[in-house]
Amino acid sequence: MRGSTAASHGFTRCIQAAFFAFWLSCLFIGQAAQAQRLPDFLAATPIDAVFPGADRVGPAEGKPMAARAYSGDKPLGLIYLTSDVVNTRGYSSKPIDVLVGLSDSGRIMGAKLVEHHEPIVLIGIPQSKVDHFIQGYVGLNFVESPPRHGAPPPVDIVSGATVTLMVIGDTITRSAIAVARAHGIDKTGAARQAAPATATRVLDESQTEAQPWQALLDSGAVKNLRLSPEDVNQAFLQSGRKDAAEHVEGAQDDTFIDLYVALVSAPSIGRSLLGDTGWQRLKERLKPGQQAVLVAGNGTYSFKGSGYVRGGIFDRIEVVQDESSFRFRDRNHQRLADVNAAGAPALREVALFVVPEDAALDPVKPWRLQLMVQRVLSVSDKAFVTFDLPYELPRAYTRAVAPAPAAPQQAAQAAPPEADAAPALWKQIWQGKAGQIAILTVALTVLVGIFFFQDQLAARPLLHDRLRLAFLAFALFWIGWYGQAQLSIVNVLTFFSALRTDFRWEYFLMDPLVFILWCATAISMVFWNRGAFCGWLCPFGALQELSNRVAKRLGVRQLKIGHGVNQRLSTLKYVIFLLLFGFSLYDLAVAEQLAEVEPFKTAIILHFMRYWPFVVFAVALLAAGLFVERFFCRYLCPLGAALAIPARLRIFNWLKRYRDCGNPCQRCNLECPVQAIDPTGEINPNECIQCLHCQMLYHHQQKCPHLIQKRAKRERRAAPAAEPAVQEIVMHRAPNLSAAASRPPAES
Repeated sequence: MRGSTAASHGFTRCIQAAFFAFWLSCLFIGQAAQAQRLPDFLAATPIDAVFPGADRVGPAEGKPMAARAYSGDKPLGLIYLTSDVVNTRGYSSKPIDVLVGLSDSGRIMGAKLVEHHEPIVLIGIPQSKVDHFIQGYVGLNFVESPPRHGAPPPVDIVSGATVTLMVIGDTITRSAIAVARAHGIDKTGAARQAAPATATRVLDESQTEAQPWQALLDSGAVKNLRLSPEDVNQAFLQSGRKDAAEHVEGAQDDTFIDLYVALVSAPSIGRSLLGDTGWQRLKERLKPGQQAVLVAGNGTYSFKGSGYVRGGIFDRIEVVQDESSFRFRDRNHQRLADVNAAGAPALREVALFVVPEDAALDPVKPWRLQLMVQRVLSVSDKAFVTFDLPYELPRAYTRAVAPAPAAPQQAAQAAPPEADAAPALWKQIWQGKAGQIAILTVALTVLVGIFFFQDQLAARPLLHDRLRLAFLAFALFWIGWYGQAQLSIVNVLTFFSALRTDFRWEYFLMDPLVFILWCATAISMVFWNRGAFCGWLCPFGALQELSNRVAKRLGVRQLKIGHGVNQRLSTLKYVIFLLLFGFSLYDLAVAEQLAEVEPFKTAIILHFMRYWPFVVFAVALLAAGLFVERFFCRYLCPLGAALAIPARLRIFNWLKRYRDCGNPCQRCNLECPVQAIDPTGEINPNECIQCLHCQMLYHHQQKCPHLIQKRAKRERRAAPAAEPAVQEIVMHRAPNLSAAASRPPAES
């Protein structure tokens, strides 16, 4: 038996050594940078699919490269490839290529996805849904209406492909702005640069006279937007969401929202709406150049919502000025009881917002408050529509200032910012998921505490079992089905591919939860092998273990796999991983499709809502796990193999053993749920999932034979010490016993 175990471990070590040698050699294999492929895609794609009404295109030229579209001899606009313009990439670390038709007015005439390597879209998400999302950008004009960073996309995100579609949307937006500027379509920007210097207007600080409510409305110092439920329903209909329009909220004659906005950092307006005391406090709070906005409203719809309570951000309102935009956070907010202006109506919500220090609002330039209306149709389906409330400070509250002559450097700085100056998409995603990041960080902190205090936890079997059950449920329901942060072998293959080609951290920062889990897994392998992820954080692993627990409760008989057979079957996952890794060197897209040997996408990401062969495969693996605990993890999981390969690099060994473990005691070996303990008593780090069951047995006074023997020895040693005390008691009672014995028997 020992020879079989040694041979099995030797085979595993050979696989590990071969992989490291293979990987190190592949790191030196570079790939030439891809040339711009616009002409190839134009030749393979019908012109009218990208630019309706065009019948031919000219040569691809310019920087960024674009081809002019014609209808006969009439020029219509440009056709370009997004990957030639911007460098936004998705999960695969490879470009997502979209052909875009841009008219000479800046309007997007058409868009077509021509090539990508995104794993979530390759198999599982219908191409029609992706195409529908892209078509939502057709008709938009980012020259006339600059993009609003952080605003919802024009089409609802497809469940299960959130990050990929956000990358596509960001790519189309940024590339359209860049091409418009580079090829002279952004005529407004050129006109601004060519216009002669004229007098500019600034906020007039000298005007402090308070005014009544109606005067503020009449002058435009306070702007109003009033919406009825019918207005909102019509907006959803126009956006193509008939289901959302039919989802009526409130009576049709009710006021959906009556919204007011004003720039209260203007002294006269601020004093009118806040009162003398409120205005004085605001002046003391504002920093030089900082602005403040008052937002108030009535109606059934709250412009505040409840999101700011959970995440600290008011996601229903956004301030947009030119190409910049920002949202308010809870630290920028002050709740007011009412509006101080004479004649002001009673308002249900009144909020004073200070513009964040990392944002800017020019008080004399036009801006708008954008209101987002959301309707929740189901757990996984939401619809959005936005309404704009434009605002421009009346000239009566400003004064003219003669401009100073601009130096060449200043003129260059005054040029409109490039599209790439917009906030990076991954930063927007991280900001939007701040609440989820905090929850995951707390969970990882709890897990670290479990491992660091594992002796105290394992010594309490009931607490250990309940805590593990709760953490597995969290991993399945929150990390997996809600957060969709299931790690996959695709992530590993993508990482190695990026190392060999064009590695950029931005590729892997697109999904915060996945990135944090990968970092935590990498760090945990130094301390606890792969067990921290495989045993506690993997949603599919949790699904297997929880379903096996239910099966045991229902009396399903468990199959016991012999040690030799188990060792040989466990090598299958290494073979699968090496095959996938080899295919990824040939063609990553092929490897991603073969990675469907993992049922993670079906069971976790897509919630079993998929083509029936994938569902049958996932259910079959789960069914096998009812009889053999964690069947897929033990024998088929390529991700587990990839994480087990560097397991020998761990620095610490936290799992305690007795000298007689394995010789002669076999209890831990027989009770290990994944058979990671050899008959010799050694724990195989490549298979251990750190469930701490063996540590529970290590401390259990009634189950561990070693502790039972120690207790028996203590009791035997204590027995001789008790004999003199027994003799003394006997001698003390002896005279009475003798007297009783000497008495004559009673007469009958």
